[in-house]
Amino acid sequence: MLVDPAMWPRHGRLWGHLVSDSSLAELHAFAASAGIPERGFDRDHYDVPDEMHARLVALGAEPVSAGELIRRLRASGLRVPARDRG
Repeated sequence: MLVDPAMWPRHGRLWGHLVSDSSLAELHAFAASAGIPERGFDRDHYDVPDEMHARLVALGAEPVSAGELIRRLRASGLRVPARDRG
């Protein structure tokens, strides 16, 4: 599990991303165990608010930069390209 720093503003908060670089099943299981609502899932990641970052790391997510997160997600084959998000 990988989590990047929250730096995307929306709804008066900053948001980051939680991904798995091995499987979507692992991602969904981890998110559920962390209490992240299913509505936070966006095809290949969960959007997570800044205040959850430390908790996710404590639960075992590896903190990485946004660039590292996207590189590892692409390398895993789980990345959904922007053109397919429409």
